[in-house]
Amino acid sequence: MDVELTPLPGIGTRRMFTTAAGVRVGVVTHHAGGRRELVHSDGEDPDATRSITLERDEAVVLAGLLGLLDALDVTGPGAGVPATTTPAVGG
Repeated sequence: MDVELTPLPGIGTRRMFTTAAGVRVGVVTHHAGGRRELVHSDGEDPDATRSITLERDEAVVLAGLLGLLDALDVTGPGAGVPATTTPAVGG
């Protein structure tokens, strides 16, 4: 599964992937304050994106609920991001 990494100048980075059902899911990590936004859109209209803003501690709780805390280092800035990402085309 490919994870697209897109720099968002002045904001942070966006990492997204497409599920088997065609839903785009990702996280926008903001430079300031470590805030994260969980984002998703369906494949039919990529401009109709919805988001939920998460503070860093809330993102860690979500990772725990997904069963990821045993596999990821959540101790530093930017931690918990999979090491294998591919740049988005034109991003």
